[in-house]
Amino acid sequence: MKLLRYGPTGQEKPGLMDGNGAIRDLSGEVGDIAGAALSDDSLARLRAIDPATLPLVEGDPRIGACVGQVGKFICIGLNYADHAAESGMDLPAEPVIFFKATSAIIGPNDTVEIPRNSVKTDWEVELGVVIGKEAKYVSEEDALDHVAGYCVVNDLSERDFQLHRSGQWVKGKSADTFGPIGPWLVTRDEVADPQNLPMYLEVNGHRYQDGSTKTMHFGVATVISHLSQFMSLQPGDVISTGTPPGVGMGQDPQTYLKPGDKMELGIEGLGVQRQDVKASA
Repeated sequence: MKLLRYGPTGQEKPGLMDGNGAIRDLSGEVGDIAGAALSDDSLARLRAIDPATLPLVEGDPRIGACVGQVGKFICIGLNYADHAAESGMDLPAEPVIFFKATSAIIGPNDTVEIPRNSVKTDWEVELGVVIGKEAKYVSEEDALDHVAGYCVVNDLSERDFQLHRSGQWVKGKSADTFGPIGPWLVTRDEVADPQNLPMYLEVNGHRYQDGSTKTMHFGVATVISHLSQFMSLQPGDVISTGTPPGVGMGQDPQTYLKPGDKMELGIEGLGVQRQDVKASA
């Protein structure tokens, strides 16, 4: 299934994408694409519904983040061998973990704002993993059983804040609008192998990132198992698993986002995001 949330910011309704690409309203079945609605039992119940029996959503509504009420927005740094190389950093011995503020989350096509005093706002296409069942001290063998589905994430970053403003990376990762998620939550039964997904990102029509989850240093199962040794993962938590090479910081000369830029990014089978860029008020 391709689950989504649609409607004005803060008033999103749950929906389902049918086989014809039309949105069907799930409001009569679940309150939101969040929490308990992401469990295996809940997803099985939704999967059994004939989409044609659900109300058709007319028009072209705004698409919101595909997961609501996100408790934790966890990111994995330096998780692609080729991206670590372009960053001039060694591959880590175990996953590098940092957090983004959940207030950074926006819809996949919402406008991205360059924060005040930014000089190095950068892009990162990433595979997002949405937890559907509590994970605590899970093995790698069982880790994927705790996944509700997958989505596209743009892990936007302000490199100067991230690297030169003291402390952890969170300062450069958490500005409002720095977490577009979606358009869809694609349930795990539709993703045969999360380690074989082509992905790309373009700015103003120029393709900067053209990679694949094949080059992840730590795969999805390893990441989930590792995280679960340090914290429980709860339904609706989002894990952003790292980015392939081609970020602005890795260009020669370095290239960063500016007002008026347009981004497009996508992952095979998980949909496409498109964002305009403007300066923050």
